Amino acid sequence: MSRPEAGAGRVSPEAHGGRPAGRARHRARSPIIDPGWQPALLTAALCGLLAATAPVGQLAALPAVVLLQAVTAAGWFRLNGMWPARQGILLAFVGGLAADAAVLVVDEGNAPGALLGVLGVWFLLVVVLQLRHRGSGDERLDSLTATSASTLLTVLAGALLAAVEVSGAAVAVGAGAVAAATLLRALPGPAALTAPLGLAAACGVGALASGQDIGTPALALAAAAGACALVGVRVASYDFPSRFVHFTA
Repeated sequence: MSRPEAGAGRVSPEAHGGRPAGRARHRARSPIIDPGWQPALLTAALCGLLAATAPVGQLAALPAVVLLQAVTAAGWFRLNGMWPARQGILLAFVGGLAADAAVLVVDEGNAPGALLGVLGVWFLLVVVLQLRHRGSGDERLDSLTATSASTLLTVLAGALLAAVEVSGAAVAVGAGAVAAATLLRALPGPAALTAPLGLAAACGVGALASGQDIGTPALALAAAAGACALVGVRVASYDFPSRFVHFTA
């Protein structure tokens, strides 16, 4: 989610017409390119919206979660150089909406089972969609893995609603830590400097929230959320569509 603009400026293999010279020119530059300020600000805005609404309740947090699912469904395809991919994006996003509905209608203890049920149904739909794919075997495999990963991430975002039901304050702390870590990581400078600054900022959010009763140490929760945010930024920095990304999705 942290980098819906990750595919901006990317030249896909299709754009080269499969010419080795074009691929060689693209590979000549570093595959690691920091996402920059635009995705960081978008991430912070989404986190701020979630942090503001999570303590109120599930229905209040629902718009933030749906917006997160929308940029996740589209952003994963763009990150992998598969843009546009309208059917896959739509399928993943609708899966996220189904996950939200399932979490809202079941009891708190049944939310994990509801999410797994939605994933099972949607993975079947993903396979059915790929049966209609007219490309080569490699293209179908790339499409299958990218669509499956996008669906998984989008559906799992619905788990935020289940977490809100358990402790909206904890979700707010985690969202604030992600925003702080992402913004500090986007500062100009080497990753060896900005990444520790991002983690320190996340821990600072946890320290400020240490007086709240969230069912777990706020500092530990914020540190874990900040670390996950930094991992997400690192994944979004891989700026070349490759089978490695698809197979480790």
